[in-house]
Amino acid sequence: MIDPLLRCQGGFVRVDLGQAAGLRQHSSDQLHGKIPVSASGIRKIADAWLTLRVHLEAFRAAPGPYLTAMKWWILRKRVRARGQLAPLLGRTSLAYEWWVLREDAKARPASPPQEPPIIGLIYGTASFAHAAETLASLKAENITSFVVDSNNQNALRQVVTAIDWSASPWLLPIAAGDCIAPGAARAYRAAIAEDDRSAYFADDDLLDGLGRRTDPHFKPNWNPELHAHFDYLTGACIVKGNRPILAALADEKDWAPFLIGQATADGAKHLPLVLHHRRGRPTPCVPAAIASRSSSLPDLSVIIPTRNQVDLLRICLEGLYTVNYPAIEIIIVDNDSDEPATLQFLAELAKRGVKVLRHAGEFNYSAINNRAVAEASGELVCLLNNDIEMLSADWLASMAAQALRDDVGAVGAQLLYPDGRIQHAGVVIGVGNAAGHAHRLLDPGSQGYFCRHSLPQFVSAVTAACLVVRRDRFLAVGGLDEDNFPVAFNDVDLCLKLNQRGWQSFYEPRAVLIHHESVSRGHDVDPIGAARFAGELAALKRIWKTDEIVDPYHHPHLSRASEQFAVAL
Repeated sequence: MIDPLLRCQGGFVRVDLGQAAGLRQHSSDQLHGKIPVSASGIRKIADAWLTLRVHLEAFRAAPGPYLTAMKWWILRKRVRARGQLAPLLGRTSLAYEWWVLREDAKARPASPPQEPPIIGLIYGTASFAHAAETLASLKAENITSFVVDSNNQNALRQVVTAIDWSASPWLLPIAAGDCIAPGAARAYRAAIAEDDRSAYFADDDLLDGLGRRTDPHFKPNWNPELHAHFDYLTGACIVKGNRPILAALADEKDWAPFLIGQATADGAKHLPLVLHHRRGRPTPCVPAAIASRSSSLPDLSVIIPTRNQVDLLRICLEGLYTVNYPAIEIIIVDNDSDEPATLQFLAELAKRGVKVLRHAGEFNYSAINNRAVAEASGELVCLLNNDIEMLSADWLASMAAQALRDDVGAVGAQLLYPDGRIQHAGVVIGVGNAAGHAHRLLDPGSQGYFCRHSLPQFVSAVTAACLVVRRDRFLAVGGLDEDNFPVAFNDVDLCLKLNQRGWQSFYEPRAVLIHHESVSRGHDVDPIGAARFAGELAALKRIWKTDEIVDPYHHPHLSRASEQFAVAL
């Protein structure tokens, strides 16, 4: 393949910045000429040009936020500036082209041995012509290929017979019209050599009508719950060859997803590399709301810390009284309320059978909830902020059903701001070198990042503003850390402790509630609150290395400065 940046003519290099940057411009805007310049020099010029274009596009799209971010950059508030710039730059149409230009400039790794053999299985085509481009890319990687014509009922049987199974081959199902990147076979073989798995998958992007790379999918590590709703492996992975399994699929028209499903029964290994260029992808399947199934669910204790703000608490409880759940114990923990209306309301609640605990002294969210969990009677506990507003009756049952799974720890809901945008859709470790709410400020009705905000999935953590967990598991990991995380990051710490025990955090988007975030307690803007937060942030980095690790359900090529899954630039 000829590098599009280099077009040799008579010993010189022809420079076409429009083509080098992947831009479409009028010929009068293009720079042509024969000059003796190195490839690295061309890349630097193209990089500078793309940098300017990306920033201009970001400014035009959101001039106010862009100028604010640049103000912080000039004032040397670099972390704050990056946090505001990252989503602005990452959402521009040229962001991925900029990223590709820089990635292509990196050195390629040395080639490992050309074993084991990889067999390409080209599907979704009715003729050889449809698969020609795919065949060419596989041939360039020395991969033997077969076209499995969907109109030929015996095509897969013929392929099974033709494969040399004695060589222990690996199978690469690939859609007709898709291509693999140069070095893809090398990368897969290197992974096989250092790890013993039955399936390996990589990242991919799309090819537009002009053959340009767009719309990258930087994928999470293996996430079986997410894969159940969004097949992000088929067409972008290889699996260990198994003749009986492939032969058994001979009568299946859509055999490729079944093959991947069989191979990933014990998981799959992710290669965080863009190894596949595609013409299309499987579509995420957003699940319907969970039907009511509360009759068989165990007793559950809902714990609500509160201080004054009786109107918020009343709205929260009114919603809670309408939930479809068989047996709920409500525990209100009052932290020094002194407003007469609140005190009267709490007294009335106590007369009606609601358990009201008094917790005096400085606000310590962890201590408040730990005390309440110790006195709770339910098999499940729900940590719930008093500024939560319910939108349906089935949210609690749907979260409880997930919390009862053997492999699940803390379960979180989709929380919305009062204006309808997403406040929480899971927590990503490492954002801001700490932890951030995934997809924050996104319109829940939009596609977002491959519909991730709308799909049930494993995550690294969820917020305790609305969290359901088995009481015995909460106690098994020591509950919330009262010393290191009295107010902030206690939920992240809890989830990571549960994850370590094999009880993975879970995001349930079919439980949707409104969160009036920090309305009741306020934000930490005073010097004392700011100092406390700084200490909690330092503890999070010290204990969990959040300034170093990459969240397995995020990606190293997604920005650590953005909660909106933007390309890292």
